[in-house]
This record gives sequence, C-alpha cells and structure tokens, in this order.
Amino acid sequence: MTGTISAILVIVVAVLVTIGWRLASSRRSLPCPVWLRWLVELDNPFTKTNRASFIVESLAVSPGMTVLDAGCGPGRLTVPLATSVGPTGHVVAFDLQPGMLARAKAKTESAGYTNTEFVAGSLGDGMLPANHFDRAVLVTVLGEIPDRTAALTELFRTLKPGGILAIVEVIFDPHFQSRKTVTDLSASTGLRERAFFGHSWAYVIHFEKPNEV
Repeated sequence: MTGTISAILVIVVAVLVTIGWRLASSRRSLPCPVWLRWLVELDNPFTKTNRASFIVESLAVSPGMTVLDAGCGPGRLTVPLATSVGPTGHVVAFDLQPGMLARAKAKTESAGYTNTEFVAGSLGDGMLPANHFDRAVLVTVLGEIPDRTAALTELFRTLKPGGILAIVEVIFDPHFQSRKTVTDLSASTGLRERAFFGHSWAYVIHFEKPNEV
C-alpha cells in the first residue's frame, strides 16, 4: 500500500512539474533545466517510438558508424548509440548545457565506453563538421531551439550524403512539434522524408540527405 501511494505521489509531482515547465516554455524556447533531467532520463512507458531501443534499432545504427546525438541531454540515447557503433565507431554527444553533458559523460564512462566525445554548443551556430555523420538523432529537442531552420540546415550539412536524421516528437513534451511543422522545416533545408513510425502524437521521422548533394 505504501509503495502504491509513493508511486502515485511521484506521478503527481511529475505531472505538476511538467505542466509548470510547459507554461514557462510557452513564453520562450526553454531547454529542460539540468535539475529536471530525471524527467527525460528514462524511457516514457506510454510511447514505444520514444524508447531509446526503438529509435536506435529503427535507424539501423551499426558498428563503425559515426553518430551525432544532437541535444543529448542526460544521455538517454548516448549510451545505446555508443553500444551500437562499437569500439570502431564514434558518437558525438552535443548539448547546450554543460550540466547535461556532464551527466551523459558520467553514464557513458560508467558503462565502460571510450568511443564518445562530448561537445558543448548550440545547433545552428556552425560548430559541427560538414559531411561527417552517418546518423543523427534529435529527440524532443527541436521545439527548444530558437532558430529551428538554422539548426536543421546545420544538421543537413553535417550529415554525409545518404546519411539519416531521426527526429522524435511526443505530445508529453512541452515543446512538441507537429508532423507538418517538422516535415515542412526539414524539406526547406533539403532533407527528404524516408520513413515514419508512430502516430500524430508520438512519432519518429527519418530524413535522408540525398546522395547527389
């Protein structure tokens, strides 16, 4: 009984914090603060398409690949990506907040991986190398970015020709972006939609950088 009450209290607190974050975010682009990392550190049990394993598997991430975890946060995707690319591959965990990068780094090192680089920066500022990544993931991050066109333009540029970007959105996120918004923005940068998983409230879209670029 005590355990059930505790679980209910945790859910209530999480809902209240999420509502507060959503209200604050409605006034301006506001990334998840480091002290709230626990909200985004675990897989959402209600949405299959938001689970780290599904995202990585659907992208067919394989040994030797170079992968960008854009807006990595506390590293929910970073460790699974590091596992999938193996010792011959390379993961770049990229985030605006040093506190999030520190948490992602601690988790990755605890898992015993040395194939991951941690970079502090903002998408759209041109920090990422051109034609470098086989895969990139942007998980519930797009709506936090003030200049989304610049961010997607940089992601297009940093992918190798034929490289794939996975954009993940879920309605529970305060910065949720509709499928139309995401596809229109991505198309404007030259990315081509390749696959869609899920439904309008929780989805993964794969965008490919054309080989002829």
